[in-house]
Amino acid sequence: MDSFSCLIRTASHEQHTEAETSTFMSDLLGGRLGVDAYARYTEQLWFVYEALESAAERLAGDPVAGPFIRPELLRLAALEQDLAHLRGAGWRAGLDALPATRAYADRVRECAEEWPGGYVAHHYTRYLGDLSGGQIIRDRAERTWGFARKGAGVRFYVFEEISNPAAFKREYRELLDGIRADDLEKQRVTAECKRAFALNTAVFRALGEKFPLSA
Repeated sequence: MDSFSCLIRTASHEQHTEAETSTFMSDLLGGRLGVDAYARYTEQLWFVYEALESAAERLAGDPVAGPFIRPELLRLAALEQDLAHLRGAGWRAGLDALPATRAYADRVRECAEEWPGGYVAHHYTRYLGDLSGGQIIRDRAERTWGFARKGAGVRFYVFEEISNPAAFKREYRELLDGIRADDLEKQRVTAECKRAFALNTAVFRALGEKFPLSA
């Protein structure tokens, strides 16, 4: 029988691919969009991580979500450094969530407050994605817009306290395999993973509408 981490990855593969291959992300990674599109995307991430991380301390003692709360993953401070670099010292004043972003952040917050298993689903899709595909985004951003390697503008993607990402991801998947949940709950968590990818894709779609490539 497949492990839970394997099941969750397989079940959400289609949604994951859809998110990764969205027009906006393809255009961004292909260097076809300006730095403003990257900054706008970074602003949207702030809302999602604020929802994820504002609940972290409270959930640290939770039997289901607690084991996943790892300080070395936290991204909000790095995001804020990037936004200060991209938008200047007054970045907070210009912060604006797209409706799709608001829906995503609201769902994360709802799970954080009412359903630890659902919170884990969002935690998994975000942080393991940052450790994997996020590194491609960092590399392209450095090359396209001239950010210093692992410096201001791409700090969000730099996990300074994780020296071995492959080992960390393995450990994280072992935590998923040992999650305190019965089969029905695992099905619900898997469904929430799919929902998380769909919410993320909706943000990409909304950003694509804001930054269409001229024909």
